Amino acid sequence: MPHLLMIAPAPVMRLPDGRLRLDVKYVEGMRAHAALWQGRVSAVVWEGAASVPFGADYAPQELGFDLTVLPAGAPLPQMQADLIAAPADMAEALALAGGPVPVVFVVEYTIGTRLRIVVLDRARGLLRKGWSALWNLAVERRRRQAFRRAAGVQCNGYPAFDAYRGLNARTFLYLDGRMRVDMMATAAQMAAKAAHAGPLRLVHSGRLEPMKGAQDLVPVARALLAAGVDFTLDVFGTGALEAEVRAGAESLGGRLRLHAPVDFETGLVPFLCAHADLFLSCHRQADPSCSYLESLGCGVPVLGYANEMWARMAAESGGGWAVPLGDRRALSDRLIALDADRRALRVAAASGLDFAQAHDFETEFARRMAHFASCLPRNGS
Repeated sequence: MPHLLMIAPAPVMRLPDGRLRLDVKYVEGMRAHAALWQGRVSAVVWEGAASVPFGADYAPQELGFDLTVLPAGAPLPQMQADLIAAPADMAEALALAGGPVPVVFVVEYTIGTRLRIVVLDRARGLLRKGWSALWNLAVERRRRQAFRRAAGVQCNGYPAFDAYRGLNARTFLYLDGRMRVDMMATAAQMAAKAAHAGPLRLVHSGRLEPMKGAQDLVPVARALLAAGVDFTLDVFGTGALEAEVRAGAESLGGRLRLHAPVDFETGLVPFLCAHADLFLSCHRQADPSCSYLESLGCGVPVLGYANEMWARMAAESGGGWAVPLGDRRALSDRLIALDADRRALRVAAASGLDFAQAHDFETEFARRMAHFASCLPRNGS
């Protein structure tokens, strides 16, 4: 039976009682890998995390997969496996390509996205940004060389697939999301949304960081207030811009409500399914944010900037609208128009839900595991 070894930068902390504090999403994903792989699944992670924000404590024997925890900075040891799955974000992992064990790289950021993240980092001065940009360009050359020697490449999202598909014959596109079939919006919930005639219920979730466009939330809300739109904007998240968003909320008469992050399945999904008409996305980057697909699965259309990811998904799903990058006025103008045309919201909600149902977690995950299997040496190398 083939052994799949998965390398990840997932945060981990050793606890005094021998248990491990791990990211819940990481553990659930690994358990899904173990359930669908026809063989043994093991994983390697590194210590060094100061905290695990969305974590839980696990006894190693309860994980459902073999986990090796290495000290921070430790090199990857020689490990027996039939196939390695490695994140292309880990520069150290790129050296695995062309080695004795075939490797499949998983990638989501393009070099353009990486460089834009550097530019938007408020914590770095001009010199540090320049150094970081040069380092990213050097690693990108190594990354592209590694992809050519790899057994396969899995691309999360359209931008990465378009950027790297020509480097490897086994390049695979998938759309990452956490929406299982049983979590999707129901017919009754969709009907209740369609019947809603009160304030336009906007929602935003995610890290409150410049790369996620959180700096645009308050200005857009102020434009709606100035235009006389009756609306609420519920924001779920925390981050470097939290104080800025909170201060802006105080000037909006309670229309912008800032919430701490909530559990995705038991908190955010039920809220979106029952209390949201439109997801407001201000992402300027082309990262494959799972928020797009997850919102569509909750029956909530998306209005966002036309980055390379959302522009393509908006066109293919019919589940929302894309406006020019960084154009806050275009966001507010479209919101004003949608407030007056609730039928357009209902049509987009239905189309987006259909698209999300075709890319539910179970379906996408099974497709990924089949691709891993196709990259084994005995399956046509």
